[in-house]
Amino acid sequence: RVQGFPAELPPDRAADKLTIHFLRSRNGGGDIANVRVLPGSLPCALITFEAPEVAQRILKVKNHVLAIGKTQYPLEVTPHAAELSPNEVLRG
Repeated sequence: RVQGFPAELPPDRAADKLTIHFLRSRNGGGDIANVRVLPGSLPCALITFEAPEVAQRILKVKNHVLAIGKTQYPLEVTPHAAELSPNEVLRG
């Protein structure tokens, strides 16, 4: 799960920018299976990598910064559980 990119960026452009960033080996990246941008006032993106070890490398990188033009956007990258099992309990 990725947050920190600008909300005013159209979802398709955000997906393109994030794909480029997370494909780069210098960012710990690798082949991407899917990028899904969830728009809103605090947009986020769910990125699925072809191999789980790529996701683990991405999570180990301390500072992901997305450059758009002359502006730098620090990204928050966290693991995302795809779905909850029936035995998991949600707490508020």
